[in-house]
Amino acid sequence: MDRITIIENLKNIIEPFVGDKEALDNLTEQTDFIKDLNINSANLVDIILDVEDFFDIQIDNESMEKMLNIEATIAIVEEKLASK
Repeated sequence: MDRITIIENLKNIIEPFVGDKEALDNLTEQTDFIKDLNINSANLVDIILDVEDFFDIQIDNESMEKMLNIEATIAIVEEKLASK
């Protein structure tokens, strides 16, 4: 799965939780979930669970702590998909 496909899937996963829809429309790899998209930490956990379900991967606590922006999330998803 390429990065563009992962980004598009991530946008669909995070859309229900986004407080700033304009920021979602302008999403880049540097977009921060909390600062840019106004997603609270409780919803961030929901997003991580949804990412696990959608991509059929398991995200450990260490990886979860790194998932603060789109770029880090893509890297973790790619790593987990590659190790399947």
